[in-house]
Amino acid sequence: MNENMTAKMRRFAHALVAVAAAACAASAVAGPDIQNWTAASGARVYFVETRALPLVDIQVAFPAGGAYAPEDSAGVAGLTRSLLDAGIEGMDEQQIAEAIADTGARVGGGADLDMATLSLRTLSSDAEREAAVGLAARLLSTPTFPPEALERERARSIAALRDALTRPDTIASRGYTSAVYGDHPYGKLVTIESLQRITRDQLVAFHRARYTAGAASVSIVGDVGRSEAERIANRLTEGLPRGAASAALPPPQMPARVTRHIEHPSAQAHIAMGMPGISRDDPDYFPLLVGNYVLGGGGFVSRLTKEVREKRGYAYSVYSSFQPQRVAGPFEIGLQTRGSQADEALKLTQAVLDEFVAQGPTSDELQAAKDNMVNGFGLRLDSNRKILDYVSMIGFYELPLDWLDTYPQRVAAVTVGAVRDAFSRRIRDENLVTIVAGGDGDTGANGAAPTPAAPKAGHGN
Repeated sequence: MNENMTAKMRRFAHALVAVAAAACAASAVAGPDIQNWTAASGARVYFVETRALPLVDIQVAFPAGGAYAPEDSAGVAGLTRSLLDAGIEGMDEQQIAEAIADTGARVGGGADLDMATLSLRTLSSDAEREAAVGLAARLLSTPTFPPEALERERARSIAALRDALTRPDTIASRGYTSAVYGDHPYGKLVTIESLQRITRDQLVAFHRARYTAGAASVSIVGDVGRSEAERIANRLTEGLPRGAASAALPPPQMPARVTRHIEHPSAQAHIAMGMPGISRDDPDYFPLLVGNYVLGGGGFVSRLTKEVREKRGYAYSVYSSFQPQRVAGPFEIGLQTRGSQADEALKLTQAVLDEFVAQGPTSDELQAAKDNMVNGFGLRLDSNRKILDYVSMIGFYELPLDWLDTYPQRVAAVTVGAVRDAFSRRIRDENLVTIVAGGDGDTGANGAAPTPAAPKAGHGN
């Protein structure tokens, strides 16, 4: 057998081993068995039975995030959610806190762009579980939004916002959001003025309109059977207005390329670069997810970290991320650097992005990313709380029930060509928004503050 044939057979054998290893890794971790049904109230229910611990974790999600706030009332979503436990029919705030303590339960949740949630962890024993679920149901269905609590939370929110607005990271983030999303619901910014305008009547109206059974998804993970899970879901949602599924949010428009410097006397310049990215059900989700691990999502092994931090020392940390939402959430590259070197750091970051979009990852980079994502997948499902987070995400966004089962296989199937194709279509220079906030306190040896970079020709199709 000649040397060429031997080399070919060796490469073929190595390829078979790699394929087999990927297949084994992809099948090593199976997702939880998610049961799904519609409660009598109209709520969608997602349930995973696990008997490892005598606990039940529950999350109820509503399309009641900041994107759904009325045009002149940014902040109403967060205030509505934060005041659910400030008073309910027949109980004041102190009595609610005592009742939660008596059951040994933990109540949490919050609001983001898309959703508002109430989460509950309780013992699975009948008495404790029934008491905790009953209280949670009342928090959801009969909040009274006491005026004094509203004033307290409003004052707290305004004070926190005033403080945040003095920091360049907040200024960069808000400038970036505004420039990327404009008039889209994702572009709404909470202001001191919008918080001051919010009334109790607006909280009541927002709650009545958005916290409805027909739009709710209930996720239950833990030490109960199907019949108990059905009773829990019914109990939590039977007192809510019936409502209906929420209307779809419009897709965001792609912005025109812009680079903007916002003055601030900080020595560090905070840089945010990006554009609208992907939705939760985006067909390019997995090529972009895996590709981003190589670009800037993989920490010290990412290209941005190697080029911007390790080789040039321009930033202590630099990252890229996709933040999928109901519709296209942001793709963002972020870093901090001395003001006097912001231009150089920005040019290098742009060059790394351009090269990645044009060429994609190397085969070795891609394989390392896939190995890390697949082999670490089990750690994402090693507790009831982590499982609940995923089940709630699947339920709220109405993703396939086997999403967790197929995640490793879909990651393992991503190719260099698929990453290159997805990035070249989705990340385009003509839509790139760049915000530089601060750095004016570090003029460096040349006395120069950061200046906007000149637009360049777009890439992509």
